[in-house]
Amino acid sequence: MSKRILVIDDDEAIRKSFMLALEDTVYQVDTAESGEKGIEMERKSKYDLVFLDLKMPGLNGVETLRGLRKIDKDVPVYIVTAFFKEFFEGLRSVEEDGIDFQMLKKPIGAEDIVLVAKGVLEGPTAY
Repeated sequence: MSKRILVIDDDEAIRKSFMLALEDTVYQVDTAESGEKGIEMERKSKYDLVFLDLKMPGLNGVETLRGLRKIDKDVPVYIVTAFFKEFFEGLRSVEEDGIDFQMLKKPIGAEDIVLVAKGVLEGPTAY
């Protein structure tokens, strides 16, 4: 069974860029346009990796991360954002609560998306 990746971002172009970057891999990639939808999808299906935007209407990335962790404490979550400073306090509180995540800065290229996915899902020797 192939590994499953969830991309949560309100920007359709970003979701499509992840789909395009990962289309030649063995991974199944699903997308969600909101934090609420992403949490619902994680609840219904177990994912092996989540790429998560911070700045979204409705639930922002920090709130979405908290929701995801209530469902699965171990799924690797990579926050992909250009707005780290704006969400610094919220991210710090998440860390203080022992919630694990990694950060990637936008813009992120297709090669980097694939490297992160392969590194997480197959181990560092995969690339």
